[in-house]
Amino acid sequence: VGLQAILSKRFGMLTMRAFIQFSSYTVYYLAIAALPLADAVALYFMAPLFIMALAGPYLGEQVSWRTLATVLVGLLGVLVMLRPGAGLFDWAALLSLASAALYGFSQLMARKIGDTESSTVMAFYQNGAYLVGAAVVAGLFWMAGITHAVHPSLEFLVRPWIWPTMADFLKMGACGFVASAGMILLSQAYRLAPANRVATFEYTGIIWTPLWGFLFFAEVPRATTVIGAALIIGAGLFALNASRRRTGEPAIAATCDPA
Repeated sequence: VGLQAILSKRFGMLTMRAFIQFSSYTVYYLAIAALPLADAVALYFMAPLFIMALAGPYLGEQVSWRTLATVLVGLLGVLVMLRPGAGLFDWAALLSLASAALYGFSQLMARKIGDTESSTVMAFYQNGAYLVGAAVVAGLFWMAGITHAVHPSLEFLVRPWIWPTMADFLKMGACGFVASAGMILLSQAYRLAPANRVATFEYTGIIWTPLWGFLFFAEVPRATTVIGAALIIGAGLFALNASRRRTGEPAIAATCDPA
């Protein structure tokens, strides 16, 4: 309870997980600085498939050949989106995939340490890692005198700090509140339920991404983005239904409410 809960015997794992999440979110933000929002988010949604594939070797959860097959289908969706050989590949797409892999592993860690640690303690360590990590990275670039880069992702990383306006303060405050609430709820979900099931429900987020990209940035998703995202989402939903059929639980409805 209180400080006693924060000073956990699993301090090392909590800290490692927190900085893995910091790395995940950092490279994700770098990706969306260069990619259309729909592309970056769709690639990021490989995370649940990474979780499904690793739940067996890392957590000892049962992972069937069907689940592994769906991971391959998801990777096919990634290839469709990246269009290798088309001359349009942006290496920032790899940042989004790296973010997905790091995030997936951090949630597997949440499942492993969730038998003794609460979701609020995990969220406390995550927020601490974000604060410390951001200060260290900003300080390193400031001391090195690096303020500009050619690629949009690197430019976003090394951009010098400026004093935010009141409107910017309010926006960042709102982002912090929403992100903290989301981290607590997600950590709690991964503590209480099998990781390869909880992961699939995160796909509902991709429903809103093209809409926000269009409304706020006038981005129109490419056909390859839609097809690739459909393969990734379809693979995850199939894996969830297959898992529930094996355990005798009701299969998820195809028209489930995204809200």
